Amino acid sequence: MIELAALDMAGTTVNESGAVYRALRTAVERTGVPVSDEDLQTWMGTDKREAIAALVRLGGGTPTPELVEDGYEAFAAFLREAYRARPPQAIEGVEDALAELRRRGIKVALTTGFSADVAHPLLESLGWSTGEGGNLDAVVTSDEVPRGRPAPHMIHRAMEKTGVIDTRRVLAAGDTIVDVEAGTNAGAGVVVGVLTGELPRAAFAGHPHARVLASAAELPTLPETFPQALAADLPTA
Repeated sequence: MIELAALDMAGTTVNESGAVYRALRTAVERTGVPVSDEDLQTWMGTDKREAIAALVRLGGGTPTPELVEDGYEAFAAFLREAYRARPPQAIEGVEDALAELRRRGIKVALTTGFSADVAHPLLESLGWSTGEGGNLDAVVTSDEVPRGRPAPHMIHRAMEKTGVIDTRRVLAAGDTIVDVEAGTNAGAGVVVGVLTGELPRAAFAGHPHARVLASAAELPTLPETFPQALAADLPTA
C-alpha cells in the first residue's frame, strides 16, 4: 500500500489559470531573448531560477547570476500580481481526494518548483497548511533541496519530513514531464501524470512508468491507495 502521496502544486492540485507560464515567459523575455512554447513547456515544473537560466541560454543570452536573480524577482512579482487579480483555487475535487487519502492513512506532501516565498503565501490563500488541523503533512519547496525536478530530491525530502523510508510506497503525481521524471528518478512505486495542466495525454506516452489520470481528484481510485484488506477485493484489469 502507498504510504505517501507526493504531489505537485500548480496545475496538479492548484488551478492558477496558467499564471506560472505567463510569469516565466515575461521574466525571460524582459532580458531581450525569445522564448519558444516548446522550451517553455520543457522547463515548466523545474526550479524557477534554473528554468530562467536555461531559457535565457536557449534564447541566445548569457544567464549571469545577476540576470537570473533579477529575472526571478520579476517572475515572483508578476506572479504575485496575477494571483492578486485572480486568486488560485483548488482544482475541483482535489481537496476531497487529499482528505480521503489521509483518511486511509496515506500522508500527503506537496512539492513545488516555487521557492518558499511564493509557495507558502499561495497555500495560505487557499487555507491549506501542515500541522495540527491542517490538510497537508508536508510541503517541500525548490529552495530547500540541492536541485529541483527532474532530480528526485524534493520527493526524497518529502519522505524525510513524513517519516516514509520505502520509495516503493510513494506515489508521485504531476502535470508536467519533469514531474513524472522526478517520480521515476526517486524510485516511486506509482508515478502519475495528470491532465489538469497544459499537456495532453499523448505527451506522457513516452514515459512507461507513468499512469495518466484526468485529475489528481481521481487518485483515491487507484488500487494502491486502498488499505491492503480492501485492495485485495478490488477487481483487476
